[in-house]
Amino acid sequence: MDIVCLDMEGVLVPEIWIAFAEATGIEELKKTTRDEPDYDKLMQYRLSILKEHGLGLKEIQDVISTINPLEGAKEFLDELRSICQVIIISDTFTQFAKPLMEKLGYPTLFCNTLEVAEDGSITGYQMRCEKSKLTTVKALQSCGFETIASGDSFNDLAMIKASKAGFLFKSTESIKKDNPQIPAFDEFDDLLDAIKGALS
Repeated sequence: MDIVCLDMEGVLVPEIWIAFAEATGIEELKKTTRDEPDYDKLMQYRLSILKEHGLGLKEIQDVISTINPLEGAKEFLDELRSICQVIIISDTFTQFAKPLMEKLGYPTLFCNTLEVAEDGSITGYQMRCEKSKLTTVKALQSCGFETIASGDSFNDLAMIKASKAGFLFKSTESIKKDNPQIPAFDEFDDLLDAIKGALS
């Protein structure tokens, strides 16, 4: 049996941190996994900026409540889920994802958890497992599943390369240039056709 593993931010929904950066005017928060391959380094950078500006979970959740899925994402996901099993594997956090999952029809999501103090400040985070996307794909494969993966950022490359088929979606020119062996798409219809081809 095949399972399709999708990244969330940048693929199905806008980047949460970019939306928050735009809402607050804090340009430094626009840095994402497209720019920084080291996720821990990126998160420590983000948390230090939040602390510096006195911002916490509530302020981020208020912005997330205004975010909608990318145009065509819900329809793409609905059709994909009608023909195969789909898991969204994201480095986002449970405290961020719930309203977005509701707008996408509650697909299965594997993500991480924030550590939040009583005053609402974000003090740290807990990864679900080390190298969460690759580890999850390997675990699914060890259970007898074959995986097809798609994402847009540095942290998606390992799960894409470890799968029987993998695709970049709405990625950067530099990532596409550095990984010419991975088919790259920018439209949901094209990605859906590629996944259907890999399923057959």
